[in-house]
Amino acid sequence: MSADSIPAATRFLRTTGQHAAIEPDEFTEGGYVLSIGGAEQSHVDLADPSDIFYEYLRRIGHVVDLAAPWAEPITALHLGAGALTLARYIQATRPGSVQYAVELERELLDFVLQQLPLPEGTELHPVIGDARESLAALPAGLRFDVVILDIFSGPEAPEHLACTEFYREAAARLTPRGVLVINVGDEPGLTLVRSQVAALRRAMADVAAFAETGMFTGRYPGNFILTGTQGPWPEAWTAALTARGPHPAKVLSGVALDVLSD
Repeated sequence: MSADSIPAATRFLRTTGQHAAIEPDEFTEGGYVLSIGGAEQSHVDLADPSDIFYEYLRRIGHVVDLAAPWAEPITALHLGAGALTLARYIQATRPGSVQYAVELERELLDFVLQQLPLPEGTELHPVIGDARESLAALPAGLRFDVVILDIFSGPEAPEHLACTEFYREAAARLTPRGVLVINVGDEPGLTLVRSQVAALRRAMADVAAFAETGMFTGRYPGNFILTGTQGPWPEAWTAALTARGPHPAKVLSGVALDVLSD
């Protein structure tokens, strides 16, 4: 599908009162950018959904790759849908996967699905509502190999989501091999990151933080990928994630992660 086949479009989001826009990416053939309130939120490559443009989403994709081998269908839960970049990635790399996507903004999810159709064969179950309430309402026996939370942006994270209790509820939905992956966007000082490392440590057996190397100084705004595991963090994953980048990349776990303690 060429970038000329889908024109720029907008949609009003009633929950936040902002406008969402989807427009072709002039630098990527087959690429599209979702913006909300004028700020870029997601990038989708319809020509190659396995190619992830945004660095923080590529880092999450690498975690998924370590947690579940390519070509093997998985179950995945996306809390915060955006343009469904990671749902498209999982379908492209693991056809036959069963996925759920929870989004608070009904208009946003409808808009994305209408303007940027999912690849043929994708089994995605959209859920409209609050992430915590929707998690509790899912079928009791449903378990996931990957739960991805991509809602936090800056220090004003919803308190009922940015807490140990919610992470425990999410962890209870994991398969034995499952991982809980959280994108935390934060400002210099990393107040939110530090609090979420502490909260996740109380909910999971082990935790690792993955980010651009300079982010660990606490002097810059940006994104951390926190991953909770149900057993000890595999040290081989540290080397693999560091090598896969985007570069320069750094991973801290165990005692080394104490530098980000709350």
